[in-house]
Amino acid sequence: MANVCTPGVFYNSRGGGALLSRFHGSIAAGKGIPVLGIGFVGALASVPSKRGDHRCYVSARTSERMWRYHVVLSKGIRDRKEEDTLSSQFLIKGIANACKVSMESVREFCDDEVIEESEESYDEDQQLEQLLSGQICMKVYSFEKGIHVPKSGRRLILSGSFNPLHKGHRKLLEVASSICKDGFPCFEIPAINADKPPLTLKQIKDRVEQFDAVGKTVIITNQPYFYKKAEIFPDSTFIIGADTAARLINPKYYDNNCERMLEVLLGVKQLGCNFLVGGRIVDNTFKVLSDLDVPEQLRDMFMSIPEGLFRMDISSTEIREKVGGCTDPSV
Repeated sequence: MANVCTPGVFYNSRGGGALLSRFHGSIAAGKGIPVLGIGFVGALASVPSKRGDHRCYVSARTSERMWRYHVVLSKGIRDRKEEDTLSSQFLIKGIANACKVSMESVREFCDDEVIEESEESYDEDQQLEQLLSGQICMKVYSFEKGIHVPKSGRRLILSGSFNPLHKGHRKLLEVASSICKDGFPCFEIPAINADKPPLTLKQIKDRVEQFDAVGKTVIITNQPYFYKKAEIFPDSTFIIGADTAARLINPKYYDNNCERMLEVLLGVKQLGCNFLVGGRIVDNTFKVLSDLDVPEQLRDMFMSIPEGLFRMDISSTEIREKVGGCTDPSV
């Protein structure tokens, strides 16, 4: 998937085209499928002739590496088709490097032509720092054995802080998977919170370890709001509690503007997303979806998990109070 931008923006953004391409690719791909982003921009032979250099920039980005190529061609010795053919070899080379496939060196260059190549690798800390700074939108930790290929590209996403992850979370995702059989179930932790400071790298890693222990996939994102989550996870079902559903449809959280609330949630709907709602204790009373006054325009976005299938009156806050912040996933 390619992205085109101006030469200055592309080069100074340190591979921004490849990052954006990989961002969109990660949306389309299923779990267990590696994603490669490719960015290309060029100023090549044209009619009338260009005043500046004939050049191109190419970048290729995986989650862990970035390859960059900057090529300046001699003017007047090739036509546009020949320059296209030559510059496209660097696109192929970027893909080959990312796929760990050997490729012969690009030839047919003159001695005075400039070819700059570089490669950077990113460890886990660097990837998480890129996430927190907004350079990438997610990091996926896949701890399940084998490759799961869902019948559809739909994800079932249970979002939360998971501090700690407990059996209620795992049971809720299990029940949701039994209701929506054709999607891929996963957990999601927003590293950036609307009301709290961002998670530190250590906090992120500590929470991720819980999912390793139970063999579940968790995605770290930098989006605290569901309408933003929908943009990076279109065609997804978000699993939420009745308390969260109540906040989603409360105009209070949209500057007391009911029309704004409808606009935001209908935008989520247009992205192919919906909500699967489990019962929760709210003000000492067990609430389910039918207890909420969902606007008619939004009712088909919300599906209920029957109390008979799921009810676990347990919360991470209560666990932390009882065991002093334990994050043992067996709790």
